[in-house]
Amino acid sequence: MNVHREASVSLCSYGTLQQPNVQLVTFGRLLEGRPDALPGFALAPLAITDPEVVAISGSAAHTIACRTGDPADLIPGIVFSITPAELKAADA
Repeated sequence: MNVHREASVSLCSYGTLQQPNVQLVTFGRLLEGRPDALPGFALAPLAITDPEVVAISGSAAHTIACRTGDPADLIPGIVFSITPAELKAADA
């Protein structure tokens, strides 16, 4: 039996996307992932002013990954497998 499966893309999350409520609002489902890390990057604060984003995540203080080039810098996170359509929707 040949079962068609939609292609998947990897999405690394080091912040709010790890929260189940954010996954449900963003993708309509809970995501499955595995631990991973982003070497050569460090977290920096990012103020969120969009009230809808703050309401979903529960915080106006998020973080953003900034390239440092230092291999000793490392951001721990989770890699999720999502569809290309879900990635496009998340970027919107």
